[in-house]
Amino acid sequence: MKSRCRRVYHVEEVHWLNDCNIRGTVVEEFLVESFRLLGSFVTFFCIHRKPTRIIYRETLRLSSLFQPDRELRIRRRNWFIVLQISMALGFIGLAILLFLTLDSDCILSAVVAANSEGVEITYGSVIKLMHEKTKFRLHSHDVPYGSGSGQQSVTGFPNVNDANSYWIVRPETKTSYQPGEKIKSGTIIRLQHMKTRKWLHSHLHASPISGNLEVSCFGDDGNSDTGDYWRLEIEGSGKTWRQDQRIRLRHVDTSGYLHSHDKKYNRIAGGQQEVCGVREKRADNVWLAAEGIYLPTTETKASM
Repeated sequence: MKSRCRRVYHVEEVHWLNDCNIRGTVVEEFLVESFRLLGSFVTFFCIHRKPTRIIYRETLRLSSLFQPDRELRIRRRNWFIVLQISMALGFIGLAILLFLTLDSDCILSAVVAANSEGVEITYGSVIKLMHEKTKFRLHSHDVPYGSGSGQQSVTGFPNVNDANSYWIVRPETKTSYQPGEKIKSGTIIRLQHMKTRKWLHSHLHASPISGNLEVSCFGDDGNSDTGDYWRLEIEGSGKTWRQDQRIRLRHVDTSGYLHSHDKKYNRIAGGQQEVCGVREKRADNVWLAAEGIYLPTTETKASM
């Protein structure tokens, strides 16, 4: 009698678990596993007894009911992992895209639009220099002169939207100037071509078209000499370089002014005009800072 009651009790337990599962109550898997082991154990000793077979069948049925839920959880977990990996790859791709287009004119134009006329030109600013008379921008690219020094050529470029016309304003070597500092008239500066990292340079070689002083790009981040030095001369009463001021750049070694005119190249740099150096102070060697990224002044940084 005791043995029969014990078996009935186990059968009722199984039915209770089954009812809970039907009502949607979550039943821990270890309980089902316990009933499966119990059924196996009883079956081993009492294989022909009906209550034991009921327990075993109910246990197997319950385990089959829980199997779809387990598979669903596994599928959900796998989808979540795939979603995380996809999002990570998407962010990496976006970062690479932004990095590759950082120096494109679309991004730079958006920055330029936020700047008003008259802002300070400071060390570290990235600018375009516009020739006042012809409106061409100071330009360079990885194409050497076919004569003279054979160094990287410098020209005047007609279009505003050109990534090869950006120059970084640097101080002369072995100075303590910091990015964001203002630049006074009479200061010696260097202009580094942003794309190729070479310096705006001049020497006594003859320019290709007019035979004046050749202006080229030379050196790199770690190589610069006095041939890269240009003295800033501000027209008018301004003491520091601003975007709306007319300026001249006079080469320290040759005393030639950075100059351009409407004489254009026909072949390698077709449609681009010659940039050279002339020793006379003339109306056509005046330049203005045009588009660019202008770093805030040191005082502005300190106040922030």
